[in-house]
Amino acid sequence: MSDLVQPVKDGAVQQTKKKEETSSSASKNELGKDAFLELLVTQMKYQDPLNPNTDTEYIAQLATFSQLEQLQNLSSTTNNTQAFSLVGKNVMLKADSTTGNTSYITGKVDFVSMSGKNTQLSVDGKLYNFDQLDTVLSDEYVIEQGLPKISDATALSYDADNPKELNFQVNLGSGDTVADNVAVGIGETAFDSSLVKLSGNKVTINKSAFANLPNGIYKLTVAFNDPKYTTVKDKVSVQIKNSEVTATTDATQATQ
Repeated sequence: MSDLVQPVKDGAVQQTKKKEETSSSASKNELGKDAFLELLVTQMKYQDPLNPNTDTEYIAQLATFSQLEQLQNLSSTTNNTQAFSLVGKNVMLKADSTTGNTSYITGKVDFVSMSGKNTQLSVDGKLYNFDQLDTVLSDEYVIEQGLPKISDATALSYDADNPKELNFQVNLGSGDTVADNVAVGIGETAFDSSLVKLSGNKVTINKSAFANLPNGIYKLTVAFNDPKYTTVKDKVSVQIKNSEVTATTDATQATQ
């Protein structure tokens, strides 16, 4: 019963809230149309008889309420329109775990689900709230991120006095641009395929591929057989130490 009686001070109703209501309101930090209408009704019910509000004041408050409702409806319509426009698009969503950690999910929107005022995006068979949307990604960006690559620059060394196989790591890509084989060479000249071996993400080059090269530093060309035929020329270099071979060309030319 005490909840129905609100104190009046200087002609104004003093609103009181339960502890849990106060916490909830503080977390949202907003005044919705339902709360606005409840406030207006309470104000009319408990107005000071000696200092009643005028009709003009009520009309102004009702106009404000109507404007607030229209703005909220417009916002909801805009969100729904934006959600439907994302079908078939690649998006990045923000997900918070129960421990408070934030992770990001990337995928293509399959469909949009609407239940009442709740709008959800379906990504990889799982529903996410529309407000979890973080970034909309272009198809070109997604393809580029999935291309094969060599993440780290690698400097190799071959010594003819102690010849060994050389190896380096590659990323074979993801999605629709995955490679399953590579070709390696210097400049436009590729090593014989029998000298290059791919095992997982490791490329191994037979030591005989460098046996006849003169001293110098050479940049390797790595070509992947993905649909885009991705070629990387600036990530792997080999320093050759071979005193038995007479240089017939400047080493700097061999790197180009």
